[in-house]
Amino acid sequence: MNEEKKHIVNLATSCIGDSCTTNSATGVNLSRRSLLQGAAAGAASLALVGGLPGAAGAQDEAMIEDIRLGSFGGGSNPQINLNAYSPNRLAGGAFMFETLYIINNYNCEQVPWLAESYEWSADNLTLTFTIREGVLWSDGTPFSAADVEFSFNLIKTTPGLDLESAWNSLASVTAADNTVVFTFATLAIPDFFRICRTQIVPKHQWETFADPVTEVNASPIGTGPFVFESFNGEQVAAVKNEQYWKAERIRIKRLIWQREAGEPQVNQLRLANGEYDWAGMYIPNVEQVFVAKDPEHNKYWFDQGSSIGIGMNLTKEPFNDVAFRKALAFAIDRDKIIQNAQLGYVTAASQTGLKLPGQSAWLNTEIPNEGYIAYDVEAAKTGLADAGYALDGDGRLLTKSGVPIEFRFMVPAGYADWIQAAQIIQENCAAVGITMNVETPDVEIHDQDRASGNYDSYFQVHGGTCDMFQNFYDNFASERSAPIGEAAVSNWIRFENAQLDALTAELATLTDQARQMEIVKELQVILYNEMPVIDIWYGALWFEYRTEKAEGWPSAENPYCSPNPNPHLVLINLVPAGEGA
Repeated sequence: MNEEKKHIVNLATSCIGDSCTTNSATGVNLSRRSLLQGAAAGAASLALVGGLPGAAGAQDEAMIEDIRLGSFGGGSNPQINLNAYSPNRLAGGAFMFETLYIINNYNCEQVPWLAESYEWSADNLTLTFTIREGVLWSDGTPFSAADVEFSFNLIKTTPGLDLESAWNSLASVTAADNTVVFTFATLAIPDFFRICRTQIVPKHQWETFADPVTEVNASPIGTGPFVFESFNGEQVAAVKNEQYWKAERIRIKRLIWQREAGEPQVNQLRLANGEYDWAGMYIPNVEQVFVAKDPEHNKYWFDQGSSIGIGMNLTKEPFNDVAFRKALAFAIDRDKIIQNAQLGYVTAASQTGLKLPGQSAWLNTEIPNEGYIAYDVEAAKTGLADAGYALDGDGRLLTKSGVPIEFRFMVPAGYADWIQAAQIIQENCAAVGITMNVETPDVEIHDQDRASGNYDSYFQVHGGTCDMFQNFYDNFASERSAPIGEAAVSNWIRFENAQLDALTAELATLTDQARQMEIVKELQVILYNEMPVIDIWYGALWFEYRTEKAEGWPSAENPYCSPNPNPHLVLINLVPAGEGA
C-alpha cells in the first residue's frame, strides 16, 4: 500500500496520524484557472508569482541567517546522494532542482516556473512549453530548452530514473529554439501533471555521468534557490544560490537539515525546543507539546490531504446494495472519529471526491450540503428498514435473506489512529444492529488481501490531487479493477459504473476548461449517489513552523499554498521576522 508508518519530516508526504500517504499529496485568493489550460496564462501567472505575499526584494542587511528543517532522510547510515532522480536522495535536493511548472497543491493553481507558458495543439497530441529566459544554472551556465530535452530523453533511455512515469504516453520530446515540444503517442492530457512533476537537470553535467542511476551527484548543479554546501552524516547544509532567477525573493542565507533521532519523542522534543524552524511531524497533542512551549512563535497548519473513508468489497452482500451503503453513511459519527482518533487535527470529508474548500471551484453546487453527510442514527435506521433490512428479536440487522449482518474491517497493524477510528465505526455499526470485527493484519498481508479482494472492508484513501482525472479514475474506473482472486491495480473495491468509465475516458482527452468542469461535476454526482466509498475525513498534511526568525509562512489564515509539496512557493514568501504584514 502507499501508506507507511512515519512520524518525522517529509516535505513531499501527506500523513494521517501514525500512517502516511504519499501524494505524488494544496492560498492566496488566486484565480483558479483550468486544470489543464494555460496556453495564454503565462504572463498572468508570472505576475501572480511576483505578487504573492511577502514579495519585497531581498536586502543584504536584512536576511534570515538560517532555517532549520527536520530529517534529511538516508536511513540509519545516511550517505551523500543528491541525484535528482534517485528515490533515495537526501532532502536538500528538492530545493536545488526545479520543474517547468509548479502545481499549487492547495488550490490547483498552475504557476509557471522554468517555463513561462504552454500550449496544446488543436488535436491535443503535442504540448509546447516556452522556456523562461535569463535563468542560470548555479555554476553560471545558461539554462536552455536543450536542458529540458536532455532531461526527458535521459529518463526515457534510463527508465529507472523516470520516477513520475512521464513517458507513460509520450512519443518524443524535442527542443526547438526557446521551446520544448512534447509529442504524445495517444491522447493523455492528464500526463501534463507527470511532466510538471519531473525535475530538470543540467545537460552539461549529467552527460558526463557514466551511470546516472547509481550517480550520487555529490556536487549538484541546479537552477533552484539553494546550492549544496556540506554533508557530514549529521547535517545537510545548503546556501542561497546567488545565480537564482528569483534571487531577490530569497531572504534566507542557509538551510540546514538534521539527522533524524531514533525515537519520535526525541524529534518532537527537538521541535518543541526550537531546534526546527520548519517541520512536518505527527505530534500527539500539538497544542500542549509544541505550541504551549512558545505560543508567540510556535505555529502549525495541517492542510487537507486525500479523502479517507470506508472502502467496501462491492461484490459482497450487503455492500453491493447502494441503499445499504447510503444508509450506513448516516450511521458514522465523523465528529467523534475526528476528535478522538484524529485528535481534532482533520476535517470531515465531502462525498463529492473533492478536497474542500481548496477545490471549491470544481464543486457541483446542486449536490446537497456540498456533499457532507450528517451523523443521523435515526436516518440510518430508517434507510435500512426502507431498503428491506429488518432487525431480529435480538436487535441484529438481517440481510434480505434473513442472515445477521456481520463483516470484517481490516486495518494495517501499527496504524494506531486508524485502529481507533475503526473501533468507533464498530460502535456506530452496533448502534444499528450490525456486527463489525476489526482485524489488524501486517501491512503486506493487508495490501495483498485488498488487491485480491479477500476482505470485507478497509480504509480507502483516494483523491486529494489537482489531477481530476486521477482523482476519479484510479480508484473507481472499471479497468483498474480485477476479478476476485486477481490483483486489482487500484480499484480494490471493484466498483463498476459505465458512466464513470465514459466520463473519465473523455476527461483524459480534454483541454477545454468548461467541459472539464462539466465532467467533474457529473463525476461528483456519481460518487454522491452511488457512494462506492463512504468518505469520513481528509488526511492531514503535517506542517509546523516557527516565526522567531521568519514570517510569511502559509497558514489557515493565509493559505496561499500547501507547504507539502510546494516548498518553493513557501521559500519565496519568507521574510525576516518583523517584516511580515
